[in-house]
Amino acid sequence: MSSALRNYAIVTGAYWSFMLTDGALRMIVLLYFHELGYTPVQLAFLFLLYEFFGIVTNLVGGWLANRFGLKMTLVSGLSLQAVALFTLSFLNPEWGKSIAVPFVMGVQALSGIAKDLTKMSSKTAIKFLVPADQGTKLFKWVAILTGSKNAIKGAGFFVGGALLQTAGFKSSLWIMGIALILIFLFSLTSLPKEIGQAKSKNKLKAIFSQGRNINILSSARVFLFGARDIWFVVAVPVYMTAKLGWNFSQVGAFMAIWVIIYGAVQAYAPVIIKKRTGGEKPDGRTALELAIILTFVMTALTIVLNSGWDPKLAIVIGLYIFGAAFAVNSSVHSFLIIDYADGDKAAINVGFYYMANALGRLTGTLLSGTLYQIGGILYCLIGSIIFLVITSAISILLPRNPISSGQAEESLKKS
Repeated sequence: MSSALRNYAIVTGAYWSFMLTDGALRMIVLLYFHELGYTPVQLAFLFLLYEFFGIVTNLVGGWLANRFGLKMTLVSGLSLQAVALFTLSFLNPEWGKSIAVPFVMGVQALSGIAKDLTKMSSKTAIKFLVPADQGTKLFKWVAILTGSKNAIKGAGFFVGGALLQTAGFKSSLWIMGIALILIFLFSLTSLPKEIGQAKSKNKLKAIFSQGRNINILSSARVFLFGARDIWFVVAVPVYMTAKLGWNFSQVGAFMAIWVIIYGAVQAYAPVIIKKRTGGEKPDGRTALELAIILTFVMTALTIVLNSGWDPKLAIVIGLYIFGAAFAVNSSVHSFLIIDYADGDKAAINVGFYYMANALGRLTGTLLSGTLYQIGGILYCLIGSIIFLVITSAISILLPRNPISSGQAEESLKKS
C-alpha cells in the first residue's frame, strides 16, 4: 500500500469513528431531552450552538489546516469530541431548564467545533491524493468517503438509541468517549505531520476571498441543507415519538437505516451520474437538474401527506425517496467543491464551503423546531419546498463543462 493510500485510510477510519459518535450523540440528546419534556423549540435550541460554531470552525479551520497541516486539525477534532462526551455525562437531570439548556448548548458547541475540524480535514485530504486532471476518479473517491461517512453516521443513530435504551445516558457517553481517545492516539502517532500542509501560507483574510464558483456553490449549499434539516432534525424524530408512538430504539433504528441507505446511494452516485453525463464529471447543470428533481419530490410528499394517506406510510416512503434524491445531489455538491478548490488554498476553500453547509444546518435546525411547534410537520415540509426552490434558482449560475464530441454525438442521437 502506498503511503498516500495508507494516510487516506487512516484519515477515513478516524472520520468514520468520529461520525459514529456524532450520530449517536445527536440521537441520545434528542431522545433523552424529549423524554424529559422539552418542547420542539427547546430541542432545536440545544443544537443551535453546535451548528453556529460549525460556521466559525469551518472559516478558521481551513486557514489553520493551510498553515499547520490537516493532521493537527484532525486530531484536534477527535480530542475535542471526547472532551464534549465526558463533559455532557456530568449533566444532572434534576437541573432546571435555565441551567440545563445553556450547559448542553455549550457542550454541543464544543462538539460542533470538533465535527467540522474532523470533517474539513478528511474531505480536503482527497484533494492531495488524486491528480488534478482525473475528475471522474476524484468524484468516485469523494462519493465513497461522503457516502460511507453518512452510512456510519446512520449506524450512529441506531447505536445512540440502543445505548440510551440499554446503558443509560451517562454510561453511553463514557463508552463513546473512551473509544474516541483510542482513535485519537492512533491517529496522532500514525499520520505524518505535513499531510495537507500548504507550501505557501495564506493570511487570515484569505478566508473571505473566494472565487465566484465557490461563492455560488456555497450559497446553494446553504439552502440545500437547510431544506433537509427543516424537517429532518427535530420534526421527524418528534413526530415519530409523539404522533406515531414509536419508542427510542424504533426511532433510532429507523433513522439509522435511512441514513445508511442515504450513504449507500451517495457512494453509488458516480455510477448514477455517469449514465446522465456520458462518462464526464458532473457540473453545474447536473446540480441544477438534481435540485429541481428534489423540489418535485418534496412537493409530491407534501401533497400526499395531506390527501388522506396513512401518515406513517407517507412519511416512511417519502423519507426514503427524498433521501435517495438528496444523496445524489449532495454527492455532486461534495465533488464540485473539491473540483473547484484551488491548490494550496484548498483547505480554505473547503472550509468556507462547509461554513455555508453549517449555516444551512443552523437555519434548518432552528426552523425545524419553530415550524413544527407552530404548524406541525406540514409547515416544515412547506419550508423545505421554499428552500429547494431557492437552491434551484442559485444553481442556474453554476458553470457547465464544455461539451465533448462524445457528448455531442450522444445528444444528437437522443434528439
